[in-house]
Amino acid sequence: MDKRYRRTIIAGNWKMNMLASKVQVYADELIPLVPDFHNWCDAVVCTPFPLLPAALQAFKDSRVEVGAQNMSQFESGAYTGEVSGEQLTDLGVGYVIIGHSERRELYGETDASVNKKVHAALDKSLCPIICVGETLNQREIGVTNNIVATQVKSALYGVQAEKLHHAVIAYEPIWAIGTGRTATPEDAQSVCQEIRAVICSLYGEHNARVVPILYGGSMNEKNAFDLLAQPDIDGGLIGGASLKPASFAAIINAANQ
Repeated sequence: MDKRYRRTIIAGNWKMNMLASKVQVYADELIPLVPDFHNWCDAVVCTPFPLLPAALQAFKDSRVEVGAQNMSQFESGAYTGEVSGEQLTDLGVGYVIIGHSERRELYGETDASVNKKVHAALDKSLCPIICVGETLNQREIGVTNNIVATQVKSALYGVQAEKLHHAVIAYEPIWAIGTGRTATPEDAQSVCQEIRAVICSLYGEHNARVVPILYGGSMNEKNAFDLLAQPDIDGGLIGGASLKPASFAAIINAANQ
């Protein structure tokens, strides 16, 4: 579907890496490498909670936006260790990753809890980067599209069309995360096209064409150009490569197509 209707987003997921004391050094190295990137894409770094203030300070005079890696489905209350959407927006955070496969696998997040977090994020004017994807076993038995369609429908359940425009979907084949394996551009495009078809079935073509869909399966500076050239891949959710300013900048530059 025509890319001119939606923005390209390159989002880095630092996971549980980096230190607050090193964020400014990272920013000072990254920003000069992509001085005009805002002409072709939005760049985001999603950091661990303790690093958010340092990241917001380091990138305050740049076009790099800052995101969180998770949030609570609840607004406030006795939820020790959790962080609310309001707390994130009060800091100045603009994005939040929701439903990453590691959260689902290691911490028991479900389609239902992901849906609640999506609503909580949108209610606080955060842009949720909603992660969906299949395991290697699910891929091998041929149920990728069914799994991904169910995750998309569940995540967006009850989301009104006007709020859909503030959401992002990230397709992250679980078998390709951190393994060095990557879906071929054609395979990744096929699933991203299916995701857009699901959104179209729920909201109509006009709304489906404006939702950015990112690829999140080990995108790096070597494969980024070919992946980003696909008609339904509008950016990347970048793991390990986002920790290296030069590699992250190369991916941002690859989005200039």
